[in-house]
Amino acid sequence: MYTKGDFHSHSTCSDGTLTPEELVSLAKDRNLDIMALTDHDSTNGVDRAIATGEKLGIKVIPAFELSTVYNDETVHVLAYFNDSSYKNSELQDFLKRLVDYRKERAKKIVANLEKYFNISISYDDVYKKSKGSVARPHIARTIIDSGYKYSYNYIFDNFLCKKSPAYVPNLKISTEEGIKKIHESNGIAVLAHPILIKKNPVEQLFNLDFDGIECRYILNTDEDTKRFLNLAKRFGKFTTAGSDFHTKDNSDTKHGIIGTKYLEGEELSTFLEKLNIYK
Repeated sequence: MYTKGDFHSHSTCSDGTLTPEELVSLAKDRNLDIMALTDHDSTNGVDRAIATGEKLGIKVIPAFELSTVYNDETVHVLAYFNDSSYKNSELQDFLKRLVDYRKERAKKIVANLEKYFNISISYDDVYKKSKGSVARPHIARTIIDSGYKYSYNYIFDNFLCKKSPAYVPNLKISTEEGIKKIHESNGIAVLAHPILIKKNPVEQLFNLDFDGIECRYILNTDEDTKRFLNLAKRFGKFTTAGSDFHTKDNSDTKHGIIGTKYLEGEELSTFLEKLNIYK
């Protein structure tokens, strides 16, 4: 019987600092018995994570995190699968298109950093820090490693945030399109971290065809969690929990260590039933 699960984490296959194998090992050390690897726009680390989980006795659910746009605001969607349907060619072609765009986006951000902030770094150095899916954390770490005396959070809040002139958006996929793509691939779609929704009334997003909501999240206050749990019940959505793990580095205060937030009890059972996972 699975008793404790964290369903939002990132490895070196997107913008995390641990390999899939290291991440699953850490999850095991932190007393999880089920987890999901949710790299951005990529399932490249899933098979490695599953294999490690089988060796260590921890269940790994295939998953990824998709960046979408709703009413001109970024909305992240978590996609979960209970079998190998995430490997279907149509979905993988879709994800490859997103990853390829991320590379071009990173090149533009690197150029903008020099243009607007006189920060000179090499795109090649940024790309080396990734495993193909390039994201802003790789840029932030390259800035630090290049000798600039800025903290990780300062770089994000001042140079890489959406208000920065250096910022370049991801490829615009509507939230409705993202959900539809996941459902067509036999996955379930979950609204990630509603606490980060600022421009739109969160109730509007709960009205979309999401299957579940990430109600327990590292940046929530207790009141936030209660509000989201009540909304999930009102709109008939199941709930998930996630630390949004990226790194063990304590300077990253925007994400948690895997296992810091987790599902248990009836909430976990409901989530696993929706995925048709029983044990």
